[in-house]
Order: sequence, then C-alpha cells, then structure tokens
Amino acid sequence: MEKHTVSIKSIENVTHDTLKIHTEKPANYTFKPGQATEIAINKNGWQNERRPFTFTSLPEDKDLQFVIKTYPEHDGATDKLLDLVPGDELILHEVFGSITYHGQGVFIAGGAGVTPFLAIFRDLYRKDSSDSNTLIFANKTRDDIILKEELEQMLDGQVVHILSEEKTDEYAHGFITREFLEQHINDKGQYFYICGPEPMMEAVEKHLDKLGIPKENRVKESW
Repeated sequence: MEKHTVSIKSIENVTHDTLKIHTEKPANYTFKPGQATEIAINKNGWQNERRPFTFTSLPEDKDLQFVIKTYPEHDGATDKLLDLVPGDELILHEVFGSITYHGQGVFIAGGAGVTPFLAIFRDLYRKDSSDSNTLIFANKTRDDIILKEELEQMLDGQVVHILSEEKTDEYAHGFITREFLEQHINDKGQYFYICGPEPMMEAVEKHLDKLGIPKENRVKESW
C-alpha cells in the first residue's frame, strides 16, 4: 500500500474554519487536478485515522497544498489539524478521485466540495484556457466562502453564490432548487460537475434529472 510521510511547510486560515496547508511533495508523486488522497496525522493515536482531502496544488508544483475545512465540534481528525504547526508530519496514501476535467460546463459545489474544482480552475487558468465555465457555490454564510476572490478572478466573474443561513442583497438565499439551476444553465448538453455533502448531491441530481441533463454528462464526487 502506497504511503508517504511529509512535513508541513506552512499552515494558515483561509476562512474562520478552513485551513490551507503546504507540505513537502514526495518524489514522483503524481495526480490529476481534481483528485484526492487519504491523509492521517503522524502523531500517536492518529496514524490510522485517515480522511480524504483534495489536492489544491497542481501536479507540476514543487509542494503539495490542501485546503481543508475543520470541524472543531466533532473532536476528530480535522479538529486535530488545528493544533498542527510547521514541522509536524502528515501521512499520504494512494491517489484517487473521479472528478477530473472533461470539458466546459457548470460546476456545482457545496462548502468544502469546491476544493477539487479549485484545482481544476487553477489548472485551466494557468494554461490560459479559453473555456468558459460557471461555478454555482452554496454556503451557509459569506464567511464560509472559500477563496472567493481567487475563484471569481479565475472564472472571470462567472460565480453564482447562494447562502442558506444568511440573507444579503448581494447573493441569493436558500438552497439550490431546480428553478435556481434552470436560471443559470444555458446549455443542457454541457458537463455538470457536482461535489458537496451527500444530501446536497442527492438533491442536485434529482433536479438535474427533472431538467433532462444526461447522466453521462455528470461528473461527481461525494464530500
């Protein structure tokens, strides 16, 4: 079983409960934008507590980067990440993940489910791609939006925000409905990328069914 121990080079907050972690990169370690690995903390009692996290760095980058949402109230592995400092170690396992870029489309993300899309958008932006993609990004409040400015820059403003627990004049309020999706879908034949909490994923899939979006045009991963 593939396993690599890497040292943390830097760790910082990008939102009130989301960390950006840079680590060493093992030699010949490869992945595609959108893919992930299981990570454990290399401390007594936590080496076998593996959790899936997406690479937000790109394959050609010198270091690895992960953007990880923490859940202090759970008292679990992500909570322990809050105690880590540069020099601490993480254990990486095999690369996996079914979300990779197939072509222009609509990306639908819930919370930390945006992370595989972040890597894909960074890759396209670095390549100066002419593809025009749209991101529909669901969060609880404005403070939960991960890397808002970077996403809007990479997508040339084609980001639609919807907040479930905060009403603002700037963003839509509520949950992603069929009607909401229909307002922001111009081409039902393009690709639809979906990643987020399981209840959101199930609801979005039902909406796409009703809108007549072919299942073969959907790229998804549970988060």
